[in-house]
Amino acid sequence: MAVIKAFKGIRPVQDLASKIAALPYDVMNSDEAREMVIGNPHSFLHVDRPEIDLDPSIDIHDPKVYEKARENLDRMITTGEFTQDEKPCLYIYRQIMNGRSQTGIVFCASIDDYMNNIIKKHEFTRADKEEDRINHVDYCDANTGPIFLTYKEDQIASEIIEAWIENESKRKPVYNFVAEDGITHIVWVIDNDIIISELTDLFKEIDYLYIADGHHRSASAVKVGLKRRAENPNYTGEEEFNYFLAVAFPDNDLMVMDYNRVVKDLNGLTKDELIDKLQEKFIVTESTSEEPLKPAKKHTFGMYVEDKWYLLEAKDGIYDPEDPIDSLDVAILQNNVLTPILGIEDVRTSDRIDFIGGIRGLKELEKRVHKDMKIAFSMYATEVHDIMDVADIGEVMPPKSTWFEPKLRSGLFIHQLK
Repeated sequence: MAVIKAFKGIRPVQDLASKIAALPYDVMNSDEAREMVIGNPHSFLHVDRPEIDLDPSIDIHDPKVYEKARENLDRMITTGEFTQDEKPCLYIYRQIMNGRSQTGIVFCASIDDYMNNIIKKHEFTRADKEEDRINHVDYCDANTGPIFLTYKEDQIASEIIEAWIENESKRKPVYNFVAEDGITHIVWVIDNDIIISELTDLFKEIDYLYIADGHHRSASAVKVGLKRRAENPNYTGEEEFNYFLAVAFPDNDLMVMDYNRVVKDLNGLTKDELIDKLQEKFIVTESTSEEPLKPAKKHTFGMYVEDKWYLLEAKDGIYDPEDPIDSLDVAILQNNVLTPILGIEDVRTSDRIDFIGGIRGLKELEKRVHKDMKIAFSMYATEVHDIMDVADIGEVMPPKSTWFEPKLRSGLFIHQLK
């Protein structure tokens, strides 16, 4: 049973929504963020990446950075760049990318659901990244970017939720703009108490919510909530700090893109020696096309080395088809190629491997091989049900398994903790 809560959203004034809305803080570094805000003082990166307004010599985890985040957020609210809804609302958020749309409900999720595994995870988190967002949420006294959740569409409640979304989205939206990357963002406000109550009850019939993206932000939001509980021992559970900002999409709306790999060397092998080793576990076929090779089905891989593309087809017996993790393509490549042949034991820490999201295109793989890498692997995209299967058994996905597009914009919804 998933608990959702309406909230008094702090939102951009209509004329500034397109200028304020920004990509999530974790898809760019500080230098890139500085470039992105040139000519746009309204960008929410001034809140989510506040170091861009400080001297570059200052450590990005210095308290001054979080103080600047709070200062910038307060200023944007005070100067009228944001407005706050007078009553608790839910919101509909639709994104359209290349003609394909995904539409979800924006609400506050329960930190207890997170701790009780009603909200399921599929990734490990790093303490340093958690600490950064804990400080950011704590200083700002707000959740500034929604956690990307999903739920199984094949439930009766989800069908009714979809019908409500369809009905409410016939009204005039409060925002409708195309961002600089060509993605359309549309938002509707649900302020009708009857509809809010209906949707809240419907989510109680949803068995689980799954984190698609935002594991560090959700873990950090929960820890700030627990910190506030400790500071307020007489809390009732209804206080805003017991909840965090989220948006949930039905799983059939989502698109997971390929997350490809490039490696710096062949671990001392020649190309012919590499192919000989690969043929023990894969059927290896040289491509006759000059175009990059995009795998067309699971358990197949494209490989680019010495200006040629090859198709690798996994042979039977090299993975357990009944094991949700072992049968993942990222696991098959790791267990049969990256570790035993190329000598990469830990993809999290090795400086010999890099990862390229499918949004960059396969030509980017060729570019990197010609520039600073030796070999590239194109992947068949992980499917949403694969993520859910792994989460359902309480396990985690291998590193760099998923790349969701489009990315949720930060700054369109802010949830205050007080």
